[in-house]
Amino acid sequence: MKFEDLEVWKRSARLSSEIYRIMKSCNDYSFRDQLTRASLSIPSNIAEGFERTSEKECIKFLSYSKGSCGELRTQIYIGIEIDYIKADTGKKWIAEAKEISSMIAGLMKTKHNFLK
Repeated sequence: MKFEDLEVWKRSARLSSEIYRIMKSCNDYSFRDQLTRASLSIPSNIAEGFERTSEKECIKFLSYSKGSCGELRTQIYIGIEIDYIKADTGKKWIAEAKEISSMIAGLMKTKHNFLK
């Protein structure tokens, strides 16, 4: 299976693209950079994991991706609190990041079961 075929990769890439588009006008460059990097890390690590040669390595990169989901949600919560991100937009992004995280967890479980 190619990573481009994975719904979780497609959704995380779309979320990252949306975050980049909406945050491009944020003048706090360090916050914007941290937020966009976390969002970009999610689909990037999914892709890297699927390009690795072993299931164990794939799981490791999926774990990094899942961690980036938590990092992204934290930054969104803070962005809402400091009025960098509109509450309705942030809540939508948080919900999507949670769903993506759950999808990654399911994929990790499937990969782990493959190793048994």
